[in-house]
Amino acid sequence: MTDSVSTESTTRRRRWRWPSWVEPMVTRVVFSAFVLYALGVVLFEHSGQYQNYVSPFFSPPLGQWLSVPVAPAVLVAWIPLLFRGTCYYYRREYYHAFAADPFVCGVRERPGRAYTGERKWPWVFNNSHRYWWYLAVIVLLFLWKDTVSAFVFHGHFGIGLGSIILLINVVLLTGYTLSCHAFRHLVGGNRDCFTCPQRVAAPRPSTRFRLWRSISGWNRHHGSLAWASMASVWAADVYIRLLMAHIIPDVRFLK
Repeated sequence: MTDSVSTESTTRRRRWRWPSWVEPMVTRVVFSAFVLYALGVVLFEHSGQYQNYVSPFFSPPLGQWLSVPVAPAVLVAWIPLLFRGTCYYYRREYYHAFAADPFVCGVRERPGRAYTGERKWPWVFNNSHRYWWYLAVIVLLFLWKDTVSAFVFHGHFGIGLGSIILLINVVLLTGYTLSCHAFRHLVGGNRDCFTCPQRVAAPRPSTRFRLWRSISGWNRHHGSLAWASMASVWAADVYIRLLMAHIIPDVRFLK
């Protein structure tokens, strides 16, 4: 009991000191800026391709396939948006940054408020996260296809700065997607024991157990990959738009 009170009081004394307030503030500014930028691209831009470079906001090209009279990115962007919006890590970040509830994990709820979980609308919608993961994997496959195409110039292999940016982006997105809690649960979250019902002294780890253990290791970096992949998507789109506007030339390392 003494330790609990001590921890709480210590946390409250540090509440407004660095770095307690810095992380929520940075999250609020950066996340809001990205959302506003993404909405601008999705709602008002009708193209996201420069030669063999395709913006991650416009892949796969459902707008071309379906020929519907809406901005092409609208048909695709809602999948990664909902995948990230319901992500366990992002939920923690925007609960802290925008609602300040809880401000930090070591502080009790404010008087008159009690944590009830995500069982009421709209928070119950967050429980759909694993289903958006399935769709996000499909989008990721198209992004890999676009990345391969980014290394093909006029039918020949080449390397441009855009090729490297798109490769970095898809690698970070793959790391973020495969380190997801939903994938970890899909692989082994419904098992209480990987070696049961075998009763041997030293059972060999199953393939499923080794995969689950690897994903658990990647999962420790899920937060870092979430921010890095968000920044890489942003950078990839900005670079392609600068090329489309002829503001900068594409740097070629191998033609």
